[in-house]
Amino acid sequence: MPEIKEVVYSSKIIKAGALIADTKTLLTHWDLSISVTENLERFRRDNIFGKESRSRVEDILAIFRQRYLTVEPVTKALATLVKSKFSPEGLNCILYFHATQSDRLLHDVVTDLLASMHRLGRQDISVNDVKSWIGKQISQGKTQTSWSDSTITSCARELLSTLRDFGILQGVVKKQLAPIYLPAEAFAYIAFYLRQNQASGERLIHASEWQLFFLSPKAVEGLFMEAHQHRLLEYYATGSIIRIDFTTKSIEEYVHVITS
Repeated sequence: MPEIKEVVYSSKIIKAGALIADTKTLLTHWDLSISVTENLERFRRDNIFGKESRSRVEDILAIFRQRYLTVEPVTKALATLVKSKFSPEGLNCILYFHATQSDRLLHDVVTDLLASMHRLGRQDISVNDVKSWIGKQISQGKTQTSWSDSTITSCARELLSTLRDFGILQGVVKKQLAPIYLPAEAFAYIAFYLRQNQASGERLIHASEWQLFFLSPKAVEGLFMEAHQHRLLEYYATGSIIRIDFTTKSIEEYVHVITS
């Protein structure tokens, strides 16, 4: 993932959420033979969501564009996964991963706040915990302007709701860290995505992005070995030398490996 020199958090999560069902609807209807613009225009015209509010449709399409349409090969790979009836658990993990890559606030509340709670063995997470964390980020100048208390509260609630829908948290009223199941195929997809910007096997194992799933380096190694056993990739470790090889060069091609 490209390095972000200046973190500026946005409250756009208030209008977003996980949108898992809507995202799967979009990807199911995605036409690989036409452009992004043509697909979006078709979705607007046909109202595939069945929404009464045009403004809500525009909100969904804007979020969908931000999360899943910035890199064409990724868009095509995700559409292929949905059309191939990829496992719901695995697909949710992949959609969650991409959502965090496009929203720094969603990303950092997991890798900073929730991951630290996980390391301490703490399970319960409250709106006030998230509000306090957001307040610290604002005081450190990580937002363009100061946020009102109502915006901070709404943002904190939406973050918790979004992470519950993605399976990172559990609970309706009281939220807790959930036991995360990352299928080998979904793990391999994310590893392939990260490998595009990280050639070193050792650094890939220690990549900070695995904190999105609360994975220790040892757990990551275990998943690489499982993926190797499933012939999703090749993983070799000799002492401090680690080699990780994939059979394809593009993520569009790789989804056929993990769905075959």
